[in-house]
Amino acid sequence: MIRISRAGTVAEVVAAEGLYDGPARKDAAERFLASDDHHLLLAHDEDEEDEDDGGGSPKPVGFVSGVEVTHPDKGTEMFLYELAVDPAHHRRGIGRALVAALAELARERGLYGMWVLTDRGNPAALATYRSAGAEAEEDCVMLTWTWPAADGS
Repeated sequence: MIRISRAGTVAEVVAAEGLYDGPARKDAAERFLASDDHHLLLAHDEDEEDEDDGGGSPKPVGFVSGVEVTHPDKGTEMFLYELAVDPAHHRRGIGRALVAALAELARERGLYGMWVLTDRGNPAALATYRSAGAEAEEDCVMLTWTWPAADGS
């Protein structure tokens, strides 16, 4: 059985680090959780114990993060920042459930919409987002800037 809940502690964020692109940073987790417009929803498998914490608590098997973005002439919308599901738990509807939970949170908070960026060459992500009700904006182009973080990371 999968349970989805909002992360509220640094320990919860760190417990899910196996799902992230790299190790969780305590300072970044603290800053993330301190902002009311940053959201991290975790999916836990109630039938599996998390061996990394010594057992006893449900294993995190997926997450979705979202950030509220506000513009003076539009209002506030949810940016779906990242979604991941443990490969052993793929094709069980967990990603779709996480996206739906973030969309519901956005509606509850009075946001007018939600958006996400992904690669055209990522069929799993495209299928997940479409199955959760998203529609593709085919004319979009993403441009990025990158530079070292102020802390050197």
